Amino acid sequence: MRWIVFDYGEVISHPSEELPRLAALLGVADVGEAYWRHRDAYDRGLSDEAYWARVGADLGVDVGPELAGRLAEVDRAGWMRPSEESVALIGELAAAGVPLALLSNAASSFGRAVERQAWTRHFRHLVFSGDLGVIKPDPEVWRLLAERLGAEPGDCVFLDDRQVNVDGAVAAGMSGLLWRGVADARERLVGLGVL
Repeated sequence: MRWIVFDYGEVISHPSEELPRLAALLGVADVGEAYWRHRDAYDRGLSDEAYWARVGADLGVDVGPELAGRLAEVDRAGWMRPSEESVALIGELAAAGVPLALLSNAASSFGRAVERQAWTRHFRHLVFSGDLGVIKPDPEVWRLLAERLGAEPGDCVFLDDRQVNVDGAVAAGMSGLLWRGVADARERLVGLGVL
């Protein structure tokens, strides 16, 4: 059985357009650098409150629990814009009986929000780094993924928009495909005999 494992951000979902709104909530002109600086720690399991406190500290803004909650809510909403084309491909794979999983570098709270999305019904497993305490491309994440799926690494095809993550999957014994859009992914999956 060959598993198809999708990344989430910029594969299933469109990129967030909420950074200006987050900056406005924080009362600053730009939040981008601080937003990304602490993202790996957030994706490894840092709480919403701790993450936004760190972002705020970088920007000279005191972020208490109430503001942190609002920032987290806006941030999650920004990433909840699935690509219709990606969702259609997922539906096609599911209809063909292909086992699907998701592996995303994402905070636990974000994972809970994703789990409520309608398209996730096609997935047998939804795996979020915040729940594992480790992020892609750390070698441990691939071991934990294969364990969760009950699969050998060679039974997994991983799709991600970041080459470093694809390389990590390949180093762990999986097949890795760099995401270049739905048409390219579908063609390559046909080439692998998945579709």
